[in-house]
Amino acid sequence: MHITLSEKAEETLKYWRLKLLPRTLFFRTMLLIFIPLIVVQVVSVVMFFDGSWKRMGRRLSDNLVSDMEVVMELVNKNPKQLSNIQKLSETKLDIKFNFHPNQTKYQVMKKASKGSRMIIGYLDEALRKAFPNDVTDIYLGKEDRDLIVFIDTDKGLFEFETSRKKIFSSSIFMFVAWMAGTSILLFLVAVLFLRIQVRSIAELAQVAEDFGKGIDNKDFKPYGSSEVRKAAIAFIKMKERIQRQISERTQMLAGVSHDLRTPLTRMKLQASMMQEGEDKKDFLADIEEMEKMLDGYLSFVSGEGGEKSTFVDVNEMILSIINKFRNKNALIRYSTNDQVSAIQGREQSLKRALTNVISNAFRYGKTIAVKLESNDKKLMINIEDDGPGIPEDKREDVFKAFYRLESSRNKETGGVGLGLSIAKDVITSHGGTIELGDSSLGGLKVSIAIPL
Repeated sequence: MHITLSEKAEETLKYWRLKLLPRTLFFRTMLLIFIPLIVVQVVSVVMFFDGSWKRMGRRLSDNLVSDMEVVMELVNKNPKQLSNIQKLSETKLDIKFNFHPNQTKYQVMKKASKGSRMIIGYLDEALRKAFPNDVTDIYLGKEDRDLIVFIDTDKGLFEFETSRKKIFSSSIFMFVAWMAGTSILLFLVAVLFLRIQVRSIAELAQVAEDFGKGIDNKDFKPYGSSEVRKAAIAFIKMKERIQRQISERTQMLAGVSHDLRTPLTRMKLQASMMQEGEDKKDFLADIEEMEKMLDGYLSFVSGEGGEKSTFVDVNEMILSIINKFRNKNALIRYSTNDQVSAIQGREQSLKRALTNVISNAFRYGKTIAVKLESNDKKLMINIEDDGPGIPEDKREDVFKAFYRLESSRNKETGGVGLGLSIAKDVITSHGGTIELGDSSLGGLKVSIAIPL
């Protein structure tokens, strides 16, 4: 049965679901265990209190009041046997009592503490029912015989002392303590069990994330429930297939590179033997362009698949890249901070990506600003220039392979439309993002964020 709600109600329900529900699997599962456990405990206590507790309390109170009635009737019929009746009551009924005539009864009603309704409530009802025409009071003391009952009759005041055990059973507290103890034990067992299960899922997620960043965790072993182990084994097999495909592709491209460079070298040698002229110049330019295109294709497809992940000092890397362009006719501004600039990644891939972005800035701008910042979560690199920039509607297209803006970037300026594609591929493989925007210098701003 599916209940259809209005769109507004669905949105409200979704908002509160996201607002109130825990985000992690561990706490969501604990919530599923904890809420029913609390409900069961409350229902059990309420049922016990409404059933056994009430019946027991009324029965004990009625019995005590009946004993008091017997004692009072004996005293009223045999006032001269008061001391004997007192001894008999204390011995047989475990009830001490005193009788105070009307002349002195007001001197003994000096107790201070009224009892809790939970303890004396049923006794109070029983006394009012048994002695409707008399005044009754109940007090609790701190000693063993701590229950004191006054019954003020027209003949005098009866003062009864006994133990509160006569009307109160501590079984409810034992019952609640037993339930609470078993619940806590169950809760601890559930926490330990769930931590093991959730840890296996969290480690699988971390290994998958590391693999996406180029970190191959070979020490990972599947464990946990059968479903988690099955998912981990499937991930390991998938990882091996991907690595095998990358290795085969790299070997194939190495062979293609060798096969293509050999005829290009022969063509360049033959061209060098040609007579000087426009034909020779155009022929050499075409060969050079083909070599440049071949290098770009291989760089884009290979992606440094076999490079291992290490700790990379991005600050030193940016400085080394900028130093290559010091002789360019451009103004360079570079700023960094004293926070962490080292990340874990593939050094050559990152260097290639940053080189592509920074070289574009030097190629199309006369003033370049590079800024490196970092916090506890990510490292941010901003590269700005005062060049022609990229139209806003073309900023997503330039990340596509082989896409070039002919109006501002053509073959004469270099490149085959793979620089930003390679940069995005490398940054994304490290779990980061790369975005294009408007620069404060008037040109293009490239914002790169890489998680630490």
